Amino acid sequence: MLAALGFATIAVLLLLTMTKRASVLVALILLPVLAALIGGFAGDLGELILGGLSKVAPTGIMIAFAVLYFSLMVDAGLFDPLIRGLLRAARGDPLRITVATAVLTLCVALDGDGASTFLITVSALLPVYKRLGMNPLVLSGVVCLGAGVMNMVPWGGPTVRAMAALKLDSSEVFNPVLPAMGFGVAWVLVASYLLGRRERNRLGALSPRGPATDVRTDEEERDDREPAASAAAATAESSLRATPPTADGQERPALRSPGDGPGTVRVPPLPRTWLSIFNLLLTVALVVCLVQEVMPLPVLFVLGFAIAVLVNHPTWEQQQALLDKHAKSVVLVTTMIFAAGVLTGILSGTKMIDEMAEALVSVVPDSFGSHLPVAVAVTGMPLSLVFTPDAYYFGVLPVLAETASGFGTEPAEVARAAILGQMTTGFPLSPLTASTFILVGMSGVSLGEHQRFIFRWAFATTLVMTAGALVTGAFPL
Repeated sequence: MLAALGFATIAVLLLLTMTKRASVLVALILLPVLAALIGGFAGDLGELILGGLSKVAPTGIMIAFAVLYFSLMVDAGLFDPLIRGLLRAARGDPLRITVATAVLTLCVALDGDGASTFLITVSALLPVYKRLGMNPLVLSGVVCLGAGVMNMVPWGGPTVRAMAALKLDSSEVFNPVLPAMGFGVAWVLVASYLLGRRERNRLGALSPRGPATDVRTDEEERDDREPAASAAAATAESSLRATPPTADGQERPALRSPGDGPGTVRVPPLPRTWLSIFNLLLTVALVVCLVQEVMPLPVLFVLGFAIAVLVNHPTWEQQQALLDKHAKSVVLVTTMIFAAGVLTGILSGTKMIDEMAEALVSVVPDSFGSHLPVAVAVTGMPLSLVFTPDAYYFGVLPVLAETASGFGTEPAEVARAAILGQMTTGFPLSPLTASTFILVGMSGVSLGEHQRFIFRWAFATTLVMTAGALVTGAFPL
């Protein structure tokens, strides 16, 4: 009963979001609540939801301040040199930009943390995509592919869980699939090339002169490097000159903005070069602290944003304007994360997820035991949409490994097969992981659109790595 209710909840959720019959936010909240009521958990509903919200609260806090931090840095022009460098290297070519996106993601994702990977890569590259008029789904899709493969590293969540659940070490689980991971990296580069070529053709059809029409001149770039205060002063001067005379021929008094009168305390703007160096050093220090886990991620972003906003926007008015400007982005992403907490809290608290795991294992026929690693590898990526990583690796995987051992298959082989797709290539598409909503929220795309766009490419990544694992002998056919 509970297993069927859990599978039905996930199926309806995916159907509604992918067909846009309901918003992801509404579906994530109301569907699990309805399932809990049907399952007879009405009396425990408040406790279940609160438990789920408590688990995602640190992620919600982290993403709120991370979005504010990187939005501030984008406004300050921290990523402008990278953007200009990419545009020069790509010569306005969407194909080269897409391949560069894959390379950057593969490098950044070495830390094995999907949330920080999405925050850094999307913040840096989204302005490039907007400037060239590229589809943001290409950005979220290519980042999804690169981060998915790199999530297989021994310090990544899925591999750590697989080793802990079956009491294995990295030499038994990760090392044998390292060649297969190389196949996956190669496929990500090929897929990014194909997606980039398609995007180049699309933009070429829209503009006969090609997609490189947005490459700016050196004069325009110099204009961008001028301080914001100079631009504001020029605007003020032009508005003064354009003030029309009154009916009697006298000039109208110029309108003053609030706080611009005599006696107003002036905060001299910092030199832009010094400010850019400070922002770069602060961001590098923040990333290093993230990788080294000096403090919890939410604490790092709270402190980083407080320091950055104080230096870049020293007055209360400037700080308030920054918050007003980016409030929408923060609300969109954080509400999704807390809504996902409602779903996972109910599925876990009612034991639906445990019953689903047992039901899945029970349908595996005994005659299929010798081929179990291949089946686990192929089904791992789609099952990322159904099972949380803890439920799969601590609930499903041990039973599958025990079943396979009865047919002479080593548990390590089942573990290797699992990390080829389960919450690796599949985690950036799953509604059960908070980092997915960081990716789609910062890219400005919906979850359903993202899943429809990149699912087959991500599944192909798993198939390529499975073929590579078979060829290199990581597990038998």
